Amino acid sequence: MTGANDAPPRRGLLLGLGVVTLSPILLLLVRASAAAWRYPALLPFQPITDVATTQLFTPIVWRALGTSVSLAIVTGVLSTAFAFLAARALTQATPTARRFAVAAAFLPVIAPPIALGVGVQVFALRAGLAGSSAGVLLAHFVPASGYLILFFLGVFSVYDFAMEDEARTLGASTLQCFVRVTLPVLRPRFVEAILLGALVSWGQLALTLLVGGGAVRTLPVELLAFVRAGDDRLAAAAAIVLTIPPALAFSLLQGGVRRTGIAA
Repeated sequence: MTGANDAPPRRGLLLGLGVVTLSPILLLLVRASAAAWRYPALLPFQPITDVATTQLFTPIVWRALGTSVSLAIVTGVLSTAFAFLAARALTQATPTARRFAVAAAFLPVIAPPIALGVGVQVFALRAGLAGSSAGVLLAHFVPASGYLILFFLGVFSVYDFAMEDEARTLGASTLQCFVRVTLPVLRPRFVEAILLGALVSWGQLALTLLVGGGAVRTLPVELLAFVRAGDDRLAAAAAIVLTIPPALAFSLLQGGVRRTGIAA
């Protein structure tokens, strides 16, 4: 009886959650397609067209999209390699060293992007990387590595190292052990880690602006330019494009993140 009585409120909560979640996306779709939509009208003034979609894919936006994709892929690969090695070393460290390292990895995850960006900007200026793609890559690498170290610590908490020990007793080298044992077992986790690192890079705006100085034009930077120019239609269309990769990757990451024990 209790379960039956709780069903309507539960459905109402789920319906409300769906409305809150999907309403902004629907508004973006309408605004991206509407030729004009001015306050205080509740509906677009003019019929829906495909002008925004046509204008969106200009050479400027294509270049920004290519820059974002390139940075995301490289960030995902590099941060995955670094985080794997760091997390593996932490599993063999003393408890005190492990707690200190985990806190250090957690810091770029919880730190405000603007505060983290100022610190990275100072380093990039001294290293001569400010205003360059390499500097922006470094800025994206820092928070991505923090996320992925925590991710791989969760992976190694359930990983059976005895498989590698047995392979070594049979004469396998370190490289053979990685290629024939570790990599096949953890291949899905590596894919999930690269996706997660790429997503951390994909949506970065504050770090990109602070370190890139406006010279590195990623898709979020161009989206901000559309907003500042007052072109809400193109801004809405760019925002939709920006949300597609996270939406596609979320379903792939959800199962892996749950298995590692890290809360989404």
